[in-house]
Amino acid sequence: MSAIQSQRDGVHTTPLPPLTDGPHRKRLGQVALIATFGGLLFGYDTGVINGALRPMTADLGLTPFTEGVVTSSLLFGAAAGAVGSGKLSDNWGRRKTILLLAVLFLTGALACVFAPNFEVMVLGRIILGLAVGGASTVVPVFLAELAPYEIRGSLAGRNELMIVIGQLAAFVVNAIIGNLWGEFGGVWRVMLAVAALPATALFFGMLRMPESPRWLISKGRVQEALAVLMTIRSPERAEAEMADVKHLTDEEKETMPTTWGALRNKWILRILLVGIGLGVAQQLTGINSIMYYGQSVLVEAGFDSNAALIANIAPGVIAVVGGIIALSMMQRVNRRTTLLIGFTLTTICHFLIGIASLALPVGNPMRPFVILFLVVAFVGSMQTFLNIAVWVMLSEIFPLYIRGFAIGISIFCLWIANAFLGLFFPTLVAAVGITGTFFLFGVLGILALVFIYTQVPETRGRTLEALEEDVTTGAIYVVHKNQTPAAP
Repeated sequence: MSAIQSQRDGVHTTPLPPLTDGPHRKRLGQVALIATFGGLLFGYDTGVINGALRPMTADLGLTPFTEGVVTSSLLFGAAAGAVGSGKLSDNWGRRKTILLLAVLFLTGALACVFAPNFEVMVLGRIILGLAVGGASTVVPVFLAELAPYEIRGSLAGRNELMIVIGQLAAFVVNAIIGNLWGEFGGVWRVMLAVAALPATALFFGMLRMPESPRWLISKGRVQEALAVLMTIRSPERAEAEMADVKHLTDEEKETMPTTWGALRNKWILRILLVGIGLGVAQQLTGINSIMYYGQSVLVEAGFDSNAALIANIAPGVIAVVGGIIALSMMQRVNRRTTLLIGFTLTTICHFLIGIASLALPVGNPMRPFVILFLVVAFVGSMQTFLNIAVWVMLSEIFPLYIRGFAIGISIFCLWIANAFLGLFFPTLVAAVGITGTFFLFGVLGILALVFIYTQVPETRGRTLEALEEDVTTGAIYVVHKNQTPAAP
């Protein structure tokens, strides 16, 4: 039983010692900053294609279909990287896996920069995808396992904030390079080369970072885990958390199967399906279609190419602003409430974009600006209420003994949905226009709202160990689905 639950089945337990300020809080912040360079790379490498694709198409002679292949090859690679890295991090460790991902980020970036043709470009994008998918799986778990439960949402959510900062950086770099040197050949290679800098920083930074203490405990390396906790907690808090995690881990070693065998427990299977549903629902908002093809959407709306590059910065800025607001809400607003608000707002934006595209025909001077405003509103709603909440929930809802495996499966499905959208979005827009595309996203948003309301439990304000016990027994669906946790 978790030490932080004050009442369960009539049994009273002692809460953990409170958080205190000191050098350990500064060290925790340093570890989180270095790890989230993985999120920064995730954002840059997925966002840079937005502005690099049009000049790349001219240089490499891409067709509309091969444009989709170049874009989606990273995403299919990310699906494989997510599921592979999740299992690898369970066996090999979170820290070592992130170091490997840094090497893949650098290798993939260099392959894309020097790609002489379509085939090598696709290979480089697949390598980048393996790194992006791995980072999307391992970094949130690493942060969640390091964080005290009181600030787990805001700490784990920093990775999503760094993702949107990376995407904004890509949009700004694209706009500057595209407008200053767009007439020169190979300008897209410079856009892609910038990613080598944070990849190098991630590698050398992680060499000085500790391993996840919860992973160390799961491997029986108790003294190492306590030594790590002592650097990021007060001594009293470190020892109390250590006892709590070790007790649960010892129980699970005797009774719990790992990976696929764990799915025989119907509650574990159910929470895995919830994780998959969260990831797929997030992608079916179409957010990454805007991030990958935003310039093309704005050109179709009525902007010229250079103006679209500049206008495309606006969704990137609002994404960062929304991410900052979302971090501040993580410890004050229930996760379910945040998700329901987010899907409601994004669905409304989808229908409004479709209506505006229908009501304002091509050539109407108001069309590009109205659609840009609605796209910015959509991205702001998405980043403020959905993206950080989804990634935080995926990092915290799974039990420790299958955490890497389960989040890997969930994010694999997320990336597959993302990849198919990336592959077919240009074809979809060409076939039914902005109007039909965003009406379709709106219908999918209504289905997502039904899923969130009926299936997703509440997780805020509780330790990973308390959540793990309730998930394993199914109590989380009965007791905590609509309960507002007490303020920590």
